[in-house]
Amino acid sequence: MESDSYMDKAFVGRNRRLLNEWRKLEERLNGRRDIQLQVVRRNADGLPTAYLVNYQLRSICGVDNLEHFGERGVTNAPVYATGYQMRIDIPDGYPSVDCPPVFRFLTHDSEGRAIPHPWHPNIRWFGDFAGRVCINMADTYTDLVWGVERVGHYLRYDIYHAVSEPPYPEDLKVASWVIRQGEPNEWIYFDNEI
Repeated sequence: MESDSYMDKAFVGRNRRLLNEWRKLEERLNGRRDIQLQVVRRNADGLPTAYLVNYQLRSICGVDNLEHFGERGVTNAPVYATGYQMRIDIPDGYPSVDCPPVFRFLTHDSEGRAIPHPWHPNIRWFGDFAGRVCINMADTYTDLVWGVERVGHYLRYDIYHAVSEPPYPEDLKVASWVIRQGEPNEWIYFDNEI
């Protein structure tokens, strides 16, 4: 593990937390085929402040008949993809309670072309904030690996909140689809093996 090479340094405060988070991520994700981790930005001390998480999971990335989405009598069957990329950015004030990490699925590649991103009520699909993930972290000491694994459960549809009540879905249109079409047609209950 790359983080091992930093263990002999005496970090304090934020840097100690960053090293601890990195170490946990590497330990938990080491050898997994379904979730891989890549450091994409580091601070002056070489500790990660941004990650790219690759999910090799089959999940819903949209629906057909999108141009008629929400119209009465229109069926919007799910469209599936395998392979999603999520970026985690750790703000300068992290780990204070008002500076949580930002989890966001990439919706465009480096050339600006659209790429599949998850269709899930707790991940924004429509609008300017497409790709934003609502983690609903349990407390102020929830670690990054908890969030990464929770998002994996989102992609598998093991966890979702589609009812329009607190903590509220991130994307109300997708939430409506889950309740009106996804659940009744059992489209959100699918095999996630790759």
